[in-house]
Amino acid sequence: MKSSVLLALLFAGIQAGAQTKESRVVVDASDPKTRINRNIYGHFSEHLGHCIYGGYWVGEDSPIPNTNGIRNDVVAALKRIKVPVLRWPGGCFADEYHWMDGIGPRSKRPSMINTHWGGVTEDNSFGTHEFLELCRQLDCEPYICGNVGSGTVQEFSQWVEYVNSDNISPMTEARKKNGREKSWGVKYWGIGNESWGCGGNMRPEYYADLAKQFGTYARNFGEHKVFKIASGKYGDDYNWTEVLMREARQHFSGLSYHYYAFSDGKPAAEFDEQGWFNVLNTTMKIDEYLTKQCAVMDKYDPEKKVALIVDEWGTWHGVEPGTNPGFLYQQNTLRDAVASACNLNIFNNHCDRVRMANIAQTVNVLQAMALTEGEKMVLTPTYHVFDLFKVHHDALWLPTKVESPDYVQGKDKLQAVNCSASLDSTGRVHVSLANLDPGNAQKLSCSFVKFSPVRATGQVITATAMNAHNTFDRPHVVEPKTFSDFKVRGEGLEASLPPMSVVVLEVEGKLESKEGKK
Repeated sequence: MKSSVLLALLFAGIQAGAQTKESRVVVDASDPKTRINRNIYGHFSEHLGHCIYGGYWVGEDSPIPNTNGIRNDVVAALKRIKVPVLRWPGGCFADEYHWMDGIGPRSKRPSMINTHWGGVTEDNSFGTHEFLELCRQLDCEPYICGNVGSGTVQEFSQWVEYVNSDNISPMTEARKKNGREKSWGVKYWGIGNESWGCGGNMRPEYYADLAKQFGTYARNFGEHKVFKIASGKYGDDYNWTEVLMREARQHFSGLSYHYYAFSDGKPAAEFDEQGWFNVLNTTMKIDEYLTKQCAVMDKYDPEKKVALIVDEWGTWHGVEPGTNPGFLYQQNTLRDAVASACNLNIFNNHCDRVRMANIAQTVNVLQAMALTEGEKMVLTPTYHVFDLFKVHHDALWLPTKVESPDYVQGKDKLQAVNCSASLDSTGRVHVSLANLDPGNAQKLSCSFVKFSPVRATGQVITATAMNAHNTFDRPHVVEPKTFSDFKVRGEGLEASLPPMSVVVLEVEGKLESKEGKK
C-alpha cells in the first residue's frame, strides 16, 4: 500500500474516531421531593497501609504541620469537599480491632499485628480519641464499625457506652480519665464488617442472630440515638439481603453493601482502551445490582425505613511498583475520575433507599482523595470529582432520562452518557454528566420539565490521555476547568461534552409549581 493512501486511511480513521455524537437528557423538575443525603458523599478510612499513619496521623512532635497530631494539609483538603461522614477503623481490620487497646496514654497502649494488611505491627497510637478528634477537625459525622468477628457483645456495648454515655459508670469514668469529659454522641455504628467473609465467614442466618444480639446491647444514652448498620453483602448476592431483611430488619436502621470495580491487576496508570472500558463496564453494573438489592428490601420494607449503606466502593488496581502489596497504594487517573462520577450519579439516582456511601479509601489507599509522601500531598482526579459534586449535598433529586449513543468496545457496549440532577435550596439546578467514550465528544441536548433555564455556568474535568494523573512534581494535570462549550436555548440548553470527561452544569432559571411558575 502506498504511503499516501495509508496516511489518508489513518487520517480518516482519526477523524471518524473523534466525531461528535448526539445525546439527549430530560431533567424533570415537576415534583422534587426526595432529598439526596449528603452522606452519599462519605468516606472510608481503614488501618491499612499509610491511610491512617502518614495519611492522617503524624503525631504532635512531627515536623509536618499538624493539629493534635493530625496533618493540617489533609484536613484542609477534605474540609473543602465537605466530607460529611467518615467510616473507621475498617474494613477487615475492624473485626480484629479491640478498641480498649487504643485508649489511654499512647506509651502504654499494647501493640498488635495487622494480619489482614501487610502483617505490620500497629502501636495503637491512633484510637478512638484520635479518630473522633479527626472528625471534629473535619466537621463530619463519625461512623464506627464494631468488632463482631473476634469481639464480644460486652466489648461492643461498652464501646458505645464509652463514647455516648454521660451517666456515672466505669466506662464514662475511664473516658474522663483519658481526657474527655462529655460524651461525643456518635450516631452511626456498624455491627461488624463483611461478616460473610473476612469478618467471620458466617452464614446469613447465623449473622442475622448476631446482628440482633449485638444490636440489642448497642444502647441509646440520653439524647444520643444509635443508627445501627448491619453487615450486608457484596455484588450480586441477594440471598444475604433476603435473610437479613426477613429475620432481623427491626434490629438495624441500615444495611451495608460493598462493590469494587477491579481492573486487571496492573498498576492504575498502565492500561489501554480495553482496560478503560473494562473498569467502566464493571462500574456501571452497580446500577443493576442496587436496583435488585433495593427490590429485595422493598419486599420487607415498602416504606423504605431501612437505609442501604454502600460503605465500601471504588476502583481497585494493582499496587504501584516497589510498594508493599498489602498496603494497596495505587495512583489515580482520569479513568478513576469518570468511574467515580458514574458511581455518584447512580447513588444519587437511588437516593430513595441509598442514604450513605463511603468511598474506599480517603488517603494513600485504593481510590484515594489524596496521596502523601512525607510532608508532600497531592490531590487526585477523584478528589476533584467530589469537589464538583458537592453541589448535590442535601439537594432535592430530579429524575433524568438519558438517550445517548453507545460506546462500543469489541462486542461490548455501554451507554456513553451518564448523569444525575438536583435542585438546591436557592432554586438552582445542577446537572452532573460523564462522557464514558474516550474517542468521541457528545453533542448534548438537555431539556427541562417545569423549569425554564435563564443562564448557566459549568466546570469540566478531562485530559488528553486516558491515564492522565497528578503527581507530586506535576499536581495540576487533572483538575477542574471552566466549561463554556454550551448555550442556553429556549427551554433547554445545548452542550458538547469532551471525550472522557466529567461536566457539572449549574443552571439558574424559573421553577414552575403545579399552580404555575415561581
